[in-house]
Amino acid sequence: MTNPLKIGVVGGGIRGTMYAQAIREHPSAELVAFCEPSPTRAEALKAGYDVPVFPSLSALLESADTLDAVIIATPDHLHLDAGLTALDAGLHVLFEKPLATTLEDSSALLAHAVNGGKHTVGFENRWHPKFQTVKALLDETGAPMVAQRAMLQDTDFVPRTMLPWAGQSTPGWFLMPHSLDMAMWLSGTTPIEVFARGVRKILEPDGIDTFDRITASFRMSDDSIVTLDSGWVLPAARPAVFEFRFEVETRDDHFEVEIDRSGITRFTADAANYVGLAGRDHRGRLQGSPIEMTKDFIDWCLGADLSMPSLEHGHLVTKAIHALHESLRTSSNCPID
Repeated sequence: MTNPLKIGVVGGGIRGTMYAQAIREHPSAELVAFCEPSPTRAEALKAGYDVPVFPSLSALLESADTLDAVIIATPDHLHLDAGLTALDAGLHVLFEKPLATTLEDSSALLAHAVNGGKHTVGFENRWHPKFQTVKALLDETGAPMVAQRAMLQDTDFVPRTMLPWAGQSTPGWFLMPHSLDMAMWLSGTTPIEVFARGVRKILEPDGIDTFDRITASFRMSDDSIVTLDSGWVLPAARPAVFEFRFEVETRDDHFEVEIDRSGITRFTADAANYVGLAGRDHRGRLQGSPIEMTKDFIDWCLGADLSMPSLEHGHLVTKAIHALHESLRTSSNCPID
C-alpha cells in the first residue's frame, strides 16, 4: 500500500470543510492541517477535526514534516497568495473555481505552475452524471454545435448571508465560470467574443455593491453561440439555494438538463416543506459532484490516468469572464484574447 497523500486545506469555510470531510473518507489520503486566518473559525476547526490550524500556507509549510497537496478554498478573489506559495513549493494543487478574478492574478498563477506537482481548477459540474451523459452522447454523434444556453441562479441567501464578500464579486465571477466551463467542455470550443448586460436594482441599494443579474452572449471558436444568464436575487423561500438549467442544440439533437437540490416536498397537516436530497449515501459516505471531483484529484495526484481541468483552461475562463465584465463596463462587444 502506498503512503497516503498528505493534504492541507486553505480556507475553513463551507467549501473548505466539505473538502476536508472528503479527504478523510478517502482511503489513500490524510488531512494534515487547515489554513484559516480567522481565530474564531480556527478554534472551531481544531475542535471539529483535531488537526493543526495555521494562519497561512506559509506558516503550515514552515511547520509541516510532509505536505503533498493543498486544496485552495478561500474566497474567489483571494487565491493568489496561497496559490503562489503552493505552486512555488511544488505541491499538487486544486483551486476552487475560478482560478482567479483578475487577469494579473490568473497570469501570475499560470506563470508559477512550473515547479512540479499537478494542478487543476475545480469545475465540479464535469462530475455530474447528467452532464457526463450528455457529453458522451455529443461525442458519439459528433454533430456540429449550434447553441448552448445556461441559466444558473442563486437565491439572495447567497449574497446576503452566505458570502460576506459578495460585494467583491458578481454573479459573473461566482456563477458563470461553472456554466462557461460546461459549454467549453461539452463542445470542445473556446470563447472568442462576448457581449453582456447587467442589472443593479436590488442588492446595491442595500449596500451590497454588485450586480443582481447578468446575461452574456459568447461567440465560440466554431461560430456557435453560448448564452449565459446568472443572478443571485431569487427569493430565499425557493426549495433550493440554486437553480441550474442547461440546453444544448446541435444539428441533430436538443438536450435539456435540469439540476438543483430541491428533491422532495413534504406535506404535513400545517404546511408544505422542501426536503433536500441527502448529501450522504446509505452507508453515511459523502456523495455528489464535488466529492467525486475531490476523489479524482487525490487519485490523479497518486498516479491515476485521469483527465482534469488544467490551469491553462482555468486561465482562459478567467480571461473570458474578465472580458464579460469589460463588456458590462463599456456596453460593447469585447474580444477574448
